[in-house]
Amino acid sequence: MHRGVHRRAGVRRRRAVSASDDALCAALSTEHGVIYGYGIVSARCAPAVNDLVASAMTQHRERRDQAIEMLDARKVTAPVAAAGYQLPMRVDNAIDAARLAARMEKDTEVAWRAVVEQAETPQDREFGVTALIQSAVLAARWNRVVGAWPVTTAFPGGND
Repeated sequence: MHRGVHRRAGVRRRRAVSASDDALCAALSTEHGVIYGYGIVSARCAPAVNDLVASAMTQHRERRDQAIEMLDARKVTAPVAAAGYQLPMRVDNAIDAARLAARMEKDTEVAWRAVVEQAETPQDREFGVTALIQSAVLAARWNRVVGAWPVTTAFPGGND
């Protein structure tokens, strides 16, 4: 059971049956992986970006917990975190760690954009838009750390 989320015994759970629930479950799964990845980033990053790492980890943990609560309220079984994740790249130094962080934020942009696109309620749309904006801001901050250009994208989470 997830820390801070208590489930009542006897409450029937179901798998996601709507596109909105599927998108939220997928975004939650992405958040689980990103939180794991930030553990690696934290271990390898330059001391100058420790505050950025801490801020990003806090945002992702809060977002994960909120997504779990949203699914719990719908009686949808929330995906649980895996014991470990395959990183999309080697992380041997501080620059690699910053590149991984930027990549993870791009991944969360895609996941939260899907939530916005599939949202069936104003609350889901607002939550997804907030998460998308936060991910885009973090991606821009990491892009600046690694010297990537452009720092931002016009339409976060998409190819347009």
